[in-house]
Amino acid sequence: MTRRAALGSAIALGVVSSGVGAAGARHRPLVFAHRGASALRPEHTLGSYAKAIQDGADFIEPDLVATKDGVLVARHENNIAETTDVADHPEFAARRTTKTIDGEKQTGWFTEDFTLAELKTLRAKERLGALRPESQRYDGQFQIVTLDEVIDFAAAESAARGRTIGLIPELKHSTYFAGIGLPVEDRFLAVLAAHDYTRRAPVQVQSFEVANLRYLRGHLPRTGNVKLVQLIGDPVQRPADVVAAGGALSYARMIAPPGLRDMASYADVVAPNTRLLIPLGADGRLATPTTLVTDAHAAGLQVCPWTFRPENRFLAADFRGPGGENARHDAGSVAEMRRYIALGIDSFFTDDPALGRLAVDGPR
Repeated sequence: MTRRAALGSAIALGVVSSGVGAAGARHRPLVFAHRGASALRPEHTLGSYAKAIQDGADFIEPDLVATKDGVLVARHENNIAETTDVADHPEFAARRTTKTIDGEKQTGWFTEDFTLAELKTLRAKERLGALRPESQRYDGQFQIVTLDEVIDFAAAESAARGRTIGLIPELKHSTYFAGIGLPVEDRFLAVLAAHDYTRRAPVQVQSFEVANLRYLRGHLPRTGNVKLVQLIGDPVQRPADVVAAGGALSYARMIAPPGLRDMASYADVVAPNTRLLIPLGADGRLATPTTLVTDAHAAGLQVCPWTFRPENRFLAADFRGPGGENARHDAGSVAEMRRYIALGIDSFFTDDPALGRLAVDGPR
């Protein structure tokens, strides 16, 4: 199926933006726009969020990092070398440096070395380059945006479209930012409290760390509109805050039944990589599902896997199409998402919300 056909089918069907079907209808998980419509526009830009909302996303995702002057901005990483044109700005050449972030040595330019005003002089670009030619055509058109701007944009779009648009921000590198004097949690809480929209609209807050979610659980207002999402990394690894504290808790232990029960004491949702729900076999095809969905539900947690992408290189082998590994295969992506939806997941992240909408609402 071509993208145009997929979009046409979604429009003809009339998408269900709430993610909740009528009584007796099949299970409809929520569609989360991963960094916006990041398969089609440079990630974490208003263009990407606008496209995601237009294509029916229930929630948009701003990953959050801090600037030198303590403002939260939407970037997947604090290293902006791959997602902005900073390398083309000679006035910032001397700020290229090497740092260790959560145990990983990186070289580039980092948001904490720039004021917001300086970051606003940069323009976003497609992180995956020519792999995503449609998105790459928008290189240079969009600014870096703040969390405040994302919230205002979602509120305006919600009012214009007559439907609620949820926000699912991720706090990035909390332990690292605290270590350099830029803790993000209280800044984040202050921004939420400053906007009428985030005092009433659905918000889900994500982190790969644990301590920040526990802190938020104790400091969030009792408005009932905010959920906390525990992201799960490589099972053999430990969250960055656990490593910093000298702890032994691994992601593998966190997703075992006792770990899930403990997680439910501070989080509402567990968010693993898709392959922790249905792993790939030796042939690259989807194998037998694990028990993680049922285990999480038994612990009282919702389940939100990440991330579905439409290019062949990201699909399981049984859903790939012609054209090589960089070619899109929309029908295969929809079919793969439906395999996971059948497990009873509650929501999922996709780089192309139009395809996610079709997977949820389209004909079977």
